Amino acid sequence: MSKLFCSLLISCFMVIGPKHDLPDSKRASDVRFNVWPKLQMELSNKGFKTITSIYIRIFKDQNALEVWVKNGPTYKLFKTYEICYYSGNLGTKTKSGDNKSPEGFYTIEPKQLNPVSNYYLAINVGYPNKLERLKGYTGDAIMIHGHCASIGCYAMTDPRIEEIYTLVYKAFEGGQQKVNLDIFPFRMDAAHMSFYAHQPYTAFWKTLKPGYDRFEKTHVPADYHIKGNEYAF
Repeated sequence: MSKLFCSLLISCFMVIGPKHDLPDSKRASDVRFNVWPKLQMELSNKGFKTITSIYIRIFKDQNALEVWVKNGPTYKLFKTYEICYYSGNLGTKTKSGDNKSPEGFYTIEPKQLNPVSNYYLAINVGYPNKLERLKGYTGDAIMIHGHCASIGCYAMTDPRIEEIYTLVYKAFEGGQQKVNLDIFPFRMDAAHMSFYAHQPYTAFWKTLKPGYDRFEKTHVPADYHIKGNEYAF
């Protein structure tokens, strides 16, 4: 076999090969086969031509997980899913075994998909993030998953995680490199900040608010950096 032919063959595989090394399983594949046509119809009915990029945010006090889809230069809300269960009430996770669910700014990459989870389908949220590691927070394997039962994770019903998991998978399949996931205790407008001002977590929550405000203003997910020992945008 000539060197030229080998080079051309390799080039072909590079072109037609997958853009991401996406974890998969028969379970997840069967789920996509069943739910993706329905999701495509819902996307079309809401004016989305395709999924190129998504953004997820969670509000604990409303038990709400929102999926936003890129629509032109900004993101538009596609669907809100009710969270079946999370533990620890408001306030972020700081150590392994505290039974708390995290709050903050996270990133999901393809390797964080678990298509063979003991909790049906699961997505690792990326806790601890860079800032949390800097602060010495401990714990791992914090997921958004199915089976509606968990300690420290965000548990969904199986039908809901089927849709959420499929949307994330399809975004990666379409070329998205990472999915921003922002987890807030509540909608961080003035009214809610005032209502929850008596809580012991207020100082921390104030460091989340600029990221919340930026998305509310621009409808583009805010990437954080670290300034001192806090989030900065």
